[in-house]
Amino acid sequence: MAAQLVGLAATLVPHIHITDLESAINYWREREPSPDGVALPASTRALAQVYARMAVERVMLVDEEALNDEARAAWLQWYATTPDTPCIAICSTSQGDAVCKGCGRTFDEVQRWPAMGPADKRTTWRRIIAEGTALRFTRYTERALG
Repeated sequence: MAAQLVGLAATLVPHIHITDLESAINYWREREPSPDGVALPASTRALAQVYARMAVERVMLVDEEALNDEARAAWLQWYATTPDTPCIAICSTSQGDAVCKGCGRTFDEVQRWPAMGPADKRTTWRRIIAEGTALRFTRYTERALG
């Protein structure tokens, strides 16, 4: 599996970030708690094995193809509970902006979104959340709080 774990520089292959694995593990821990406080149910165990290898090897990303069938199914089931698109229906890329002021995606990401796979979409989500500059994270967040 070591050859399938990827470093931060590898971004050409769809990859899953360690924080997404953490979220998926927590989703499954809540959904299927340990029966005895020690043993992990199958979905949690499958994800935890990948997570543990990543932690030991100190990598933040894992190639999507590195997940075995059980881990992939568990991750995809968690993924299905996340919002599909960051769009807030204020698309400035249609006005010629390279990056949408509403959601923070690039023109290319907006155009390719329907064909993008879950790992690529999560990569985009992580980037726009980290940047936090789109109206999705500024003006509308401020309105919701105020």
